Amino acid sequence: MVKAYIGIGSNLGNKEENIRKAISLIKEKCKILKISSLYETEPVGHKEQDWFLNCAIGIGTKLKPQELLEFLLLIEKNLGRVRTIKNGPRTIDLDILFYGSNIINENNLIVPHPRLHERLFILEPLKEICPNFVHSVLNKSIDELYSSVDKSEIVKLQKTI
Repeated sequence: MVKAYIGIGSNLGNKEENIRKAISLIKEKCKILKISSLYETEPVGHKEQDWFLNCAIGIGTKLKPQELLEFLLLIEKNLGRVRTIKNGPRTIDLDILFYGSNIINENNLIVPHPRLHERLFILEPLKEICPNFVHSVLNKSIDELYSSVDKSEIVKLQKTI
């Protein structure tokens, strides 16, 4: 079984319920090991949209990376995600952040996630659930990566999933 980390976000509809449903569906094929708190974050890129709710989860999975990606994309589709505008609004967004210590560079899948070290909405929840995990390309812990990003555009909600 491989330990992987998934970033989850939503900014359409009932955001908290979308995240809850996504985690419930992920449980059908993966073991949920850890779930971070929820964080409210400003959108990146396309700013004219609602703020996001984000969290991260640690999972144990027997799915291969491409199988995990296909499974997550199916969950997104089932929860109503429609891809129209890059970085636009979405009911749910599920990203493979890490798949063990593996480095994957394929057409439709790059792991570790190529921009996670720049994004507080990913680093903050990861810091909560795996602060000592080491990025396999940058060779820095989540704590180290977290210490080098701007922390002004995130609000930790006082609730968990």
